[in-house]
Amino acid sequence: MISSMTAFAANETELGNLMISCELRSVNHRYLDISIKLPDRLRFVEADVRSLISAKISRGKIDCNINVKKQAGRQTFLVDQDAVAALIAATKLIEQQMYSSMSFSALDILAFPGVQQESELDKTELSKGLASLIATTVKQLSETREREGRQLKALVEERCVKIQESIATASQRMPEVLASLRKKLTDRIAELSVQPDFDRLEQELVYLAQKLDITEELDRLDTHVNEVLRVLDQTEPVGRRLDFLMQELNREANTLGSKSMDKDMTQISIELKVLIEQIREQVQNIE
Repeated sequence: MISSMTAFAANETELGNLMISCELRSVNHRYLDISIKLPDRLRFVEADVRSLISAKISRGKIDCNINVKKQAGRQTFLVDQDAVAALIAATKLIEQQMYSSMSFSALDILAFPGVQQESELDKTELSKGLASLIATTVKQLSETREREGRQLKALVEERCVKIQESIATASQRMPEVLASLRKKLTDRIAELSVQPDFDRLEQELVYLAQKLDITEELDRLDTHVNEVLRVLDQTEPVGRRLDFLMQELNREANTLGSKSMDKDMTQISIELKVLIEQIREQVQNIE
């Protein structure tokens, strides 16, 4: 299945009093490059997150952002009783040395650093919840990549058909090009009012025909296009192979243009280059 490397997916899950969200962004890249941003308290799951993503995606630059928010109204705290007792005892000692009594309210005590402690989720439970969130988000990302991949495949196939049509046109046009070349040479000799050496003329025409022969280039173009169409039906990632085939197609199209001595053949060569470049641009986004 052809997959695009450009996609986006986002999900969130509720774990205890936390709302955890995950965003995945994917763009084209030569290899698999995973960048993960997450809070320090979740740093222990980074390796697992990376493994979950790489197990489903083989190519592209992946940005994974994981954020944690406390849910209002559901936040609980643990109070360090020892810290509270120590704080009250210290306050009494200070008050004994002061001229007037200074009292603290319960809120003052709770606001003192170290007294309040947030309840911590069990790491095992947190890991399982995050793994489920990441797996769901990666699945959505993959589905989006596959959906866009189907569109890319249709675009590439459409242009491959046009390339095949141009190849067929060039193949049919070649005999006319050689006939036109023969006529130009004989007309030029006739203008010189000299008796030509017809044996030598035939030799030159054979030499030019060989020099301008594009049969091999057309055959290779056709072979490469058929290979592109075959690769598009593969299930594994094929982006790099398609990129290589684009280079080969472009090389043959350039050779075709260099051998052209006819404006129609030159136009065919230009059209081939345009189509190949359009395919190459699409292939850059294929996994």
